[in-house]
Amino acid sequence: MTLSIWLMILAILVLICLSAFFSGSETALTAVSRARIHSLEKAGDKRARLVVRLIDVRERLIGALLLSNNLVNILASALATSMFISLFGEIGVVPATIVMTILVVIFAEVLPKSWAISNPDKFALAVASPMKLVVGVFGPISSLILNLVRRVLRVFGIDLDENSNPLSGHEELRGTVDVLKHEGAVAKDDRDRVGGVLDLHELELSDVMVHRTAMTSINADDKPQEIVQQILASPHTRLPVWERENDNIIGIIHAKDMLRALAAIKYSASKFDVRKTMSEPWFVPESTTLKDQLNAFLRRQAHIALVVDEYGEVEGLVTLEDILEEIVGDIADEHDTELSGMAAQTDGSVIVDGSLPIRDLNRALDWTLPDEEATTIAGLVIHEAKMIPEEKQTFTFYGKRFVVLQREKNRIAQLRIRNVAA
Repeated sequence: MTLSIWLMILAILVLICLSAFFSGSETALTAVSRARIHSLEKAGDKRARLVVRLIDVRERLIGALLLSNNLVNILASALATSMFISLFGEIGVVPATIVMTILVVIFAEVLPKSWAISNPDKFALAVASPMKLVVGVFGPISSLILNLVRRVLRVFGIDLDENSNPLSGHEELRGTVDVLKHEGAVAKDDRDRVGGVLDLHELELSDVMVHRTAMTSINADDKPQEIVQQILASPHTRLPVWERENDNIIGIIHAKDMLRALAAIKYSASKFDVRKTMSEPWFVPESTTLKDQLNAFLRRQAHIALVVDEYGEVEGLVTLEDILEEIVGDIADEHDTELSGMAAQTDGSVIVDGSLPIRDLNRALDWTLPDEEATTIAGLVIHEAKMIPEEKQTFTFYGKRFVVLQREKNRIAQLRIRNVAA
């Protein structure tokens, strides 16, 4: 073979190496973990700073990579075709196509992309400096091409100027955590805690409040001794106080305030005056999000609030602990009464109280029952059945079988739930 043939072979190999570099860089810079790169940037890594800048101009970066990659691939194919034609005549087009396809697919596409995707962060840091030069050279040309592409697509009703991400930051983070949990890199409890934080802006107080029918409260008209006994017997430190009607809340009594008041009157319970000891109640609308209410609790340094509907009627109460439990799960102390509302059975089913929140059941069993239309399990069954079921009625939806075990008036008190066999 002549010297010119050897020079062509050398040029083709160099172009394939460049193609591999561009392909690997494209994969690495699109798959790189932005969180880890930002951490490295904050730590002072100059290469990480370059990667962040390249990612910030992602559209221009991808355009420059595609343009440069296609240029070297086309040039390599043209040289190979010319070389094989000079060796074998017109029939040389066939072996040139076969050889270049094999070389480009294996060495310029699959190999570098597999390498880059196996460790995108390390690969991206390594190619950051040369990629800055590539974007500087081909970036303006790729911008012109992208503008032309936008104009052509706009003719067909497709607008690429919208920079809105179809997924919000919360959804992206939630999806990432779910994937990591599926891969075993994140524990279920950690996934639930992250999900709880992300859900705070979506949930309203009506989703987590203690309903007024389940509230423990104090009648201000009871005898002082009875009030003291009720407060001491309660597992709660803060209790609503009402008079005349149980939804006419006039204050909040704190157990410590009661003890201080008793100490001041030499622990004579008959002289205790709950009206002088209680604090002003705080009323909040049921449509308030958990995120806003958490911030309000922190600002006011408060722990309990009464939830009211649009007509000002008391619907229930919410505490700081209720919101924190949405993040970290159930918080129990030595005074809590175990009323989980769920009991696993030996046959694989679970018996639950109708008032059990859907979110709590999903978190405990890693289920995905929807909670958009109903807050409790009973509410979900009624919503799906479009009726108030009778005892022993059975319903199947969302891959579960629900059996109504107990009904009290118009309320579903207890159900049995099991997975439907596939």
